[in-house]
Amino acid sequence: VIRKDEKALYLVTRQGQALRYQISVGRDGFGWTGIVKVGAKTEWPEWRPPQEMRARQPELPKMVPAGPYNPLGARALYLSRDGRDTLYRIHGTNDPSGVGFDGTSGCFRLTNTDVIDLFERVAVGAKVVVQ
Repeated sequence: VIRKDEKALYLVTRQGQALRYQISVGRDGFGWTGIVKVGAKTEWPEWRPPQEMRARQPELPKMVPAGPYNPLGARALYLSRDGRDTLYRIHGTNDPSGVGFDGTSGCFRLTNTDVIDLFERVAVGAKVVVQ
């Protein structure tokens, strides 16, 4: 469960307990709500800025390889709806000071330590509720 107003992601365990992760959320005009699923998971993902992001920021490259300059960080969970990629992610960051704010284009950003922990605990197909 993602609580945007709290800037928190809660992973509810089978025992009914919740682990809390601090996140960054979409800035004004980029927030969204709904129910999605984890459609895929990737370690050290490449970043391909969406076309609309590149239109706003033409200096962005078409692709940033995995590594220290990649804003997706160490892991990415790809969110899907009705079997289609939403282009939104739960991901790490190459800048841990950028967590805990309204500052993304709709993705949910965690520290690399937290996203690695979450990545290990969440299966593809898991439901994600964004409130």
